Amino acid sequence: MGIIVYGIKAVFGSNLKYYRKKRRLSQEQLSEKVGITPKHLSAIETGAAFVSAELLEKLAQNLEVSVSALFYSVDEKSLDDSFLNNVDRIIEKEVSKALETVKVRIRSLPNE
Repeated sequence: MGIIVYGIKAVFGSNLKYYRKKRRLSQEQLSEKVGITPKHLSAIETGAAFVSAELLEKLAQNLEVSVSALFYSVDEKSLDDSFLNNVDRIIEKEVSKALETVKVRIRSLPNE
């Protein structure tokens, strides 16, 4: 059996819709909670649009799921929460290290 590759926007949108329905929220209810229009939420769920980092965080918080859970294809949903939490910690650690690297490089720039 081969590996099926899905577009990230389609996987994300499908997962977003899945978790929204699991929480028994309408598009109108969720969009109001995160500060976007229902039309925008619909576009995200269908893969026609994507999210900013800020919106991603709001969606995950309101749906009470990890950020990483929104990026796994249906075949990967069998991954348990502890694995997804580990992925989240790794992502946070790497972002933090990258931010520190950028700060060091900025501090080393000559003052003009």
